[in-house]
Amino acid sequence: MAAAHRGLGMIAGITLLGLGVTACSSAGPVTSTETLEIAAVTRTADCPKPPAPGGPPGGSVPIAKTVKPTSTRSSTVIVPDGPQIRCGKEQVTMRQDIVYASPVVGGVRHDLRLDLQIPRTKGPKPLVVYITGGGFQMADKTNNLNQRTYVAEQGYAVASIEYRTTRTGSTYRDGVADVKSAIRYLRAHADELGIDTGRVAVWGQSAGGYLAAMTGATNGREQFEQGDNLDRSSDVQAVVDQFGTHDLARTADDFDAETRALYMAPNSSINAYVFGPNSNRTVLTDRAANRAANPATYLSRSSAPFVLLHGDSDRIISPSQSLILLDALKAKRVPGTRYVIKGADHGDLAFLGDPEAGKKWTTQKVMGTITRFLDRELRNRR
Repeated sequence: MAAAHRGLGMIAGITLLGLGVTACSSAGPVTSTETLEIAAVTRTADCPKPPAPGGPPGGSVPIAKTVKPTSTRSSTVIVPDGPQIRCGKEQVTMRQDIVYASPVVGGVRHDLRLDLQIPRTKGPKPLVVYITGGGFQMADKTNNLNQRTYVAEQGYAVASIEYRTTRTGSTYRDGVADVKSAIRYLRAHADELGIDTGRVAVWGQSAGGYLAAMTGATNGREQFEQGDNLDRSSDVQAVVDQFGTHDLARTADDFDAETRALYMAPNSSINAYVFGPNSNRTVLTDRAANRAANPATYLSRSSAPFVLLHGDSDRIISPSQSLILLDALKAKRVPGTRYVIKGADHGDLAFLGDPEAGKKWTTQKVMGTITRFLDRELRNRR
């Protein structure tokens, strides 16, 4: 706990990704030695974005050559046209590099950090825990600052977290435990941070979408609870899952044969995150392990409501993955809604050399779908 309290006061200067921070203000940068304040202005401005969004190194995650058309059964199709999200509506303060947990992996301590954005309005804020993607190989909490800022400006405390990945020899069990540990930490420090402990959502993209689904599905289950603040609940009241995988053995079902083979090869990123490094086991042949790693396995009346968003041109996670989970939600009578984003690929693929790919995900139309869901599940249900 001493380390946790020290972490609460840690601020990483005024840098993001080693560069000067640009606040969300058309009036120019706003910096502070203690906090980053994203200033309200009389006119809206482009939301801030790190200059080099993180992601797995090129070639480390298979990219499909072909994608089967996805079914839109029981789903809503969104054509992601119209204006992009804009910032500057509210003042937002960011606290950076708060240490929320320090698990030991292979005898080495790993401090896990989070960045917290809080709008400067009165009263405790509903909490949204953002879980970045990274192919289960990395977890850069600085990713998608633009989208996180936009959500924070709608009245939410937004915490972007690090979690353990294959780089430390960790598995999905560790990743889920880390998300739950972050939630417990934030609830334990809610009074200091201005958080409403009764209104918490997880929001994940790609690998983070998978971890968000696992977190929301396992409300009330103790097997993923590890670390500090175990007297606090890790249950969440809503799940936003963007282009995550779920039934891992079917991650590449919509893709060409070559891509499917790469995904299911021993020690691929998916298999390494289930079985650990240097294992010859695969989720395709080990059905019990695949079932244990599938959020659908844990769904119950205690699970949180879900919103699922997936691009129909996703070349990294099969678009049918979100439909598979939607069917599982319905079977267990857990509220769930699926949106198919027309023409959208796998989020922001700037790390693959396509800086325009993410724009379909940052339209007001798509982001408004997310914030309306959060409003309904966190704000309107008291």
